[in-house]
Amino acid sequence: MTRQAPAWVEPLFRSVDERDADAFVSFLADGVSFRFGNAPAVEGKAAVGEVVRGFFDSIAALSHHLEDTWQHEDRVICHGTVTYTRHDASTLTVPFANIFRTRDDLIDEYLIYVDASALYVPADA
Repeated sequence: MTRQAPAWVEPLFRSVDERDADAFVSFLADGVSFRFGNAPAVEGKAAVGEVVRGFFDSIAALSHHLEDTWQHEDRVICHGTVTYTRHDASTLTVPFANIFRTRDDLIDEYLIYVDASALYVPADA
């Protein structure tokens, strides 16, 4: 197991933080399986692109801070914190962990472990 992040990790998270769905899906295999938190898995690059575009539209901004990354064979694990900015300018910062399985230098399985349940709750609630 190595702690050095693959070269694609930083550009992947940059595409997310820039809310660039087209750049984001360029890291995915055609048959990718994608699961965000406890939502049902989404299958296929086109379907993931639509879900991600919808998510990006539902928030004003987001920013990841990667704390560590590990790689073992075809698996990459990242963890850190993510700050979401709501459309009312309030923020939510929570820890996250992502697990990726790669095939042919593309992400074939993308799992996001995060508790974003408070994201759509008004900050003053």
